Amino acid sequence: MGPPRSKKRRPTFRRLLKTSDVKLENKLKNRQMKQQNVAKKQRKEQKKLRQAVKDAAIRTPRPLETYRKRPEEEEDEEFLESLPTDMMEDEDLQQMTSMARQASFITRDLSSCGPVHSGKKRSSEVVPSYEKVPRKLARMEEKEVIHLLPIKDKTGVIPQSIERVIKQPPEEQDEEEEEAANESEEFEHEGEPESTVALTAEQREKLRVHKINEKKLHIAGLGSAIISNPYSNIKRVKELRGMLMESDPCVAVTVRKLVMVSLMEIFKDITPSYRIRPLTPEEKATKVKKETQQLREFEEGLVSQFKFYLEDLEQTVKDWKQQKKKRSQAVGFQSYRGLAEVAVRCLCELLLALPHFNFHNNIIVILVPLMNDHDKKVSGMCCDAFRKLFQQDKVGGASLATVRVISGLVKSLNYNVRPEVLKTLMSLRIKEVEMKKDIEATAPKKKFMNNKEKKKNLSRMQRKWKKAEEKLEKELLEAEASESKEKKIKLHTETLNIVFLVYFRILKKAQKSVLLPAVLEGLANFAHLINLEFFDDLLNVLQSLIQSGDLTNRECLHCIQTVFTILSGQGDVLNIDPLNFYSQLYKMLPRLHAGAPNDDIIIVLQCLDAMLTRRKKQVTLQRAMAFVKRLSTLSLHVLPNATVGILAASRAAMHAFPKCDFLLDNEVQGSGFYLPELDEPEHCNAQNTALWELHALQRHFHPVVRRLAVHVCQGAPSEGSAALSVDLSRRSPVELFNAYSVKDMTFNPPVAPPGSKKKDRFGTGVKLLDDELQRRAESVLTVTEETELDFNTTHTHTDH
Repeated sequence: MGPPRSKKRRPTFRRLLKTSDVKLENKLKNRQMKQQNVAKKQRKEQKKLRQAVKDAAIRTPRPLETYRKRPEEEEDEEFLESLPTDMMEDEDLQQMTSMARQASFITRDLSSCGPVHSGKKRSSEVVPSYEKVPRKLARMEEKEVIHLLPIKDKTGVIPQSIERVIKQPPEEQDEEEEEAANESEEFEHEGEPESTVALTAEQREKLRVHKINEKKLHIAGLGSAIISNPYSNIKRVKELRGMLMESDPCVAVTVRKLVMVSLMEIFKDITPSYRIRPLTPEEKATKVKKETQQLREFEEGLVSQFKFYLEDLEQTVKDWKQQKKKRSQAVGFQSYRGLAEVAVRCLCELLLALPHFNFHNNIIVILVPLMNDHDKKVSGMCCDAFRKLFQQDKVGGASLATVRVISGLVKSLNYNVRPEVLKTLMSLRIKEVEMKKDIEATAPKKKFMNNKEKKKNLSRMQRKWKKAEEKLEKELLEAEASESKEKKIKLHTETLNIVFLVYFRILKKAQKSVLLPAVLEGLANFAHLINLEFFDDLLNVLQSLIQSGDLTNRECLHCIQTVFTILSGQGDVLNIDPLNFYSQLYKMLPRLHAGAPNDDIIIVLQCLDAMLTRRKKQVTLQRAMAFVKRLSTLSLHVLPNATVGILAASRAAMHAFPKCDFLLDNEVQGSGFYLPELDEPEHCNAQNTALWELHALQRHFHPVVRRLAVHVCQGAPSEGSAALSVDLSRRSPVELFNAYSVKDMTFNPPVAPPGSKKKDRFGTGVKLLDDELQRRAESVLTVTEETELDFNTTHTHTDH
């Protein structure tokens, strides 16, 4: 049997004739595409043909004699024709004839000796021929070239020609000179507008004020439009930023400053409170709502315009630092300083206002080198900005970025930076770092139960409640607004490590630099956070610095404060007796400044608190009594607020060492006598003296000093009539020092004014003891007429 018949019916002829609409449409499209391709080819061919015709017209040889022959030229030609041709050899004559038949012989530049068809080869030069053409042709005199017969030698045929200068008439020369003068005048007044050249100084000033007012209105209009609807008018920021390139020299400086400040305020107002990240290609390809697309366009435009604005500010500062002059003389060189100051102020404002936004690290990189600038105003603005940034940075990310850049700057400049750069690090808000793991950190964290554990240990209802509880805990963790404490401590630890790295490098490599006071002050400030690993080396370095004798009193006090801050904190586990540092402070007390700059007293009070009060178990009684005696001697020579602080510190020492009341008695305790000039507190026999200075202080002009002197003189009691008030007893010595400060050189508290003067006349109700004298006084006071008093006459006594 044959193959089985197909069950499909064969298409009939009518069905074959019927064509689908899609096929017909495709055929129509194909036909149209072919027609378009043919038309495009024809246009290309026509274009090539026109170009070829144009090139041919350019390359067509022009006749040499395109001018009317002069009589002198006709005579020259007759002379040349009259020359005999038998002077040339046959070969030369044949060569000249063949060259004359070629068109290239006529059109060729005879001054070149290159081959005829060398131009057909592809040039190997990179620079095109049109780039070699000068932009501006120099003025050259018109010359006429006369071609002569060539000369043949061993190298070949050398063409010969003569140039003849065409003299211009004097009228044309005068016109050219006038044109050149006009061009030079236009070049001179190119920077000035045509309308201001012929105006007086008063008219120019009025015109300048008018232009500035117009620019202000324009800036205000653009700014209000952007702030009112930033999503729709974000493109106007570009228009406003374009005014930074103001070219009018009359108002350029003022307009640029106004635009800088206006853009700064606009960006502070319209910038969102989150960081904008770039979109991924998948996000860009996804279709979104109209509102979402508008938000994306706004964010993209905002980031780009903010970036360009920061670049403009940075370029303004660079132009001032590099002392460059712009090609457009719109802004004078002396005005760059004012523009740079405004640009730096804008950058400082953005640094503080937008720490969360894009390009914040770029602003830090721009401003940190300016902290070391020679201009005190610019340096002060940058240092103040970073102090405020450190104080308001709660998380620590911006502080970490700034400290990294400062560390790189100090290292790159080989520690030749201003001390103010390192003093800004004192404002860091670092209270806690990763010293050692706490019990809570080492404890296992709470884990959520998986499904198998739930089914095994919990019933159905318990699983339901457990699921709801876990969901609620996750939501609470996500909704927590505060930053993670672990993240904050981690950032602070990394920041402090970089700070200590800078300090230790300077202590190791640049001990005699001007940065040493700032380093010692910083170590004293962060000493409670130093790791235990560095204690031994740091103590040895500080002791060698003090013993060298190169440090000032303040620097030595910072070294001592650092040591005792370490020992009163984590260093309490170390078995170290810093007797040398006690001796150094005891030796330094009489040398402190007793005048107005008495800020060193604050450091002394802090050191005494760490040395005597907190370490009372490690301090001997002899040492404590020696310090109390020397402090009472010092209190006679310093300002009132320093005296108040010193008396408060003596009171605290007497509370910590109750046996110091021996100093309030005249009787000698033990053998020997007091040696006030000896600088060793252990061996000066302070127990054999008395605090006689307290009696002098009880007659002090300051009321608080008198009150504290009486209190200490009676043994600093906590109760009774001699006890201090709550306002004085609860304050620390440093707080009392600041409370009664005399920085303005005024009495604090103010002194009561003196009483009024005595009256010249007797008042009512006043009567003398002698009645006779009283009557005489009244008679004299009641006389109305001027009469001469005669003291020789006797007055009779009359009874009234």
